[in-house]
Amino acid sequence: MRRFEFQLSISAQQYLDYYRGSVRQVLVRCTTGETIQFPAAHLTPYVSTAGIHGRFVLTCDDAGKGSTLERRA
Repeated sequence: MRRFEFQLSISAQQYLDYYRGSVRQVLVRCTTGETIQFPAAHLTPYVSTAGIHGRFVLTCDDAGKGSTLERRA
């Protein structure tokens, strides 16, 4: 399993592009300096009226499949 930690700060206005489907992938830089991409649909449970803010961990298998996203405190 691979773990990727990163910080996200997406305003509610910016999230509209993801919500509408005009942007389907999220591109982030991890705390290790790696850049990863994952489906924007993973963000849906974390949307608030302020947008999406916080530290997150994306976990997937070694082939990059079966990813899950969790918010960290």
